[in-house]
Amino acid sequence: MDHCPDCDSLNDNLVSRRSFVQASGVAVAAASLLPAIARADEPAKAAPESLVKKLFDSLTAPQKEEVCFDWDYKDDRGLLRMHVSNNWHITEKRVASGFFTKDQQDIIEALFWGLYSPDWHDRIKKQLKDDAGGYGKEQSIAIFGQPGTGKFEFVMTGRHLTIRCDGDSVEHTAFGGPIFYGHAASGFNETVGHPGNVYWYQAQKANALFKMLDGKQREQALLEKAPAEAKVHFGGPDGKPAGIMVSDLTSDQKEHAQKVLTALLEPYRNTDQAEVRKCLMAQGGLDKCRLAFYRTDATGKADLGDDGEWDNWRLEGPSFVWHYRGMPHVHVWVNIADDPSVAITARG
Repeated sequence: MDHCPDCDSLNDNLVSRRSFVQASGVAVAAASLLPAIARADEPAKAAPESLVKKLFDSLTAPQKEEVCFDWDYKDDRGLLRMHVSNNWHITEKRVASGFFTKDQQDIIEALFWGLYSPDWHDRIKKQLKDDAGGYGKEQSIAIFGQPGTGKFEFVMTGRHLTIRCDGDSVEHTAFGGPIFYGHAASGFNETVGHPGNVYWYQAQKANALFKMLDGKQREQALLEKAPAEAKVHFGGPDGKPAGIMVSDLTSDQKEHAQKVLTALLEPYRNTDQAEVRKCLMAQGGLDKCRLAFYRTDATGKADLGDDGEWDNWRLEGPSFVWHYRGMPHVHVWVNIADDPSVAITARG
């Protein structure tokens, strides 16, 4: 696995102390666990939300001390469950380590794959292998709140990964909060066309829309320098994101913009896709968003290959940000809600 120097931002911030205290005693019996949970190459039979509770109920008190937190736990990053980064760990214990029992590892694995479309499982496996040596090896989990009794959220983090399961506990947000995905398919510095990158087709979809624009539209859509990738906080209705308004596109261009959105959403389970679309409609739909492409990244480095296929681009609305950084490899930051007052923290 290639070392990623710009992905080391938060490994020094592992939480060392837990404020979570279980309200009642925990009696953990092996009989309370399912003997076998669906493997990664099989559809999960139980909803991820129910698996979060099953996992939580199976944890011993010492395990909960390591991976469970109060709902409103804060540290130097703010409200921890609403933080996102490109490479970070909320907790130290890796999923595939001896810290979790075999049954617990099976539950976590079924939960994880249940958050993605089955059509995407093989591609996610490739990304995890390329970036982290495979599923479970460099990923860790955290549980906020108390599943089954109120608000809760499961978060898995690692290199090029932040994914959540909240059972709609986090009000107003899609995915339960900001998420992150990425891929360095052929090393830290990918080449033109990003061979083997499972997410590059999303940029190709967006660039196909750029090619549909006329000269005047391209002047609006193509900007000089991308914002810092972690700047994915909401601008609200009075915000002024750069780029061309989707509402100003022609009917065939708008149709293609919907295809871009579909390409962005399709890796995820149907319920999360629907939640994103619901949040988007609450702020006026894609028509209220702007699409921008950038000649350089946030550091001023020219677009990869200088080939007119823009590696860095962004789709942004009042409470919708999908920021795609394509060089030196793919980083994608996602923050979506139905209310721009939702606050997050992010570090890149």
